[in-house]
Amino acid sequence: MGNSQSPPPNPRFNSASRAFTPKELEDLKSLFNSLAAQSQTNGQYVSSSVFQVYFGLKGPLGERMFDLATQGRKDDKLTFEDLVITKGTYVKGTNDEIEEFIYRLLDVTDDEILTRSDLDSVLVNMFNHIFQLKGSQPESSSHCYMVETFLNAATFSKDHEGRDKSMSFEDFKSWCTLVPSVKKFLSNLLVPPDPGRPGSKVPKLQYSENIDSSILLLRDEYAWHMGGALSHEELEEWKLLYHSSLNGLSFNTFLGNISLRNYSIELQKR
Repeated sequence: MGNSQSPPPNPRFNSASRAFTPKELEDLKSLFNSLAAQSQTNGQYVSSSVFQVYFGLKGPLGERMFDLATQGRKDDKLTFEDLVITKGTYVKGTNDEIEEFIYRLLDVTDDEILTRSDLDSVLVNMFNHIFQLKGSQPESSSHCYMVETFLNAATFSKDHEGRDKSMSFEDFKSWCTLVPSVKKFLSNLLVPPDPGRPGSKVPKLQYSENIDSSILLLRDEYAWHMGGALSHEELEEWKLLYHSSLNGLSFNTFLGNISLRNYSIELQKR
């Protein structure tokens, strides 16, 4: 009789939906409707450009996130089902599911081979985003040094005939333990990029007003990386005494005291 049939239910959508409360699903629907309206698609879908602007994503990292969110369809159309499935996995999933999503996210060339070049592209993208928010100049020599340091901490153990070695999932998980700041940032990309977005905040160092900030040994890049291991509350404000003119101690003495305290704690545990 020409009756239209409803498309079969998407099992991934049904499963992901159960991870949210009714209120959370309602909020997601409101967000989707708002972004779809901005995309000028008659409320049908969200475009890549609107998606990336809302979540503060740019460059290869933003493009790859949108590609994963749209299930790799390459059609520039994020549906409500896509949004729920992606959030259900990336935000509400188990630790293994979230890590696997991030592992795929890092493969910005989408060739299923996570290389040093992929990581380099992501790290440059990250630092430009984080320190532009802070007001620092992007792509400074210090940022380049941080990128190289983070890359050197990574292991690439998978062999590929005629190609460079790549990072396995186990390599990736080991790297995350060494650079928790990177994992924290990449775990929160679908949180609106307000100043409190986890992983983006650079700790505010406290020191006397009569001290020239240029004499501080702890630069913003180092503070951000150390902050990867701290809670949101601890990041709001911290006091670190890293210069003799601030606390009367040398940097080496400060580190020595920290090492001695940690050693004593380990002895007490034994």
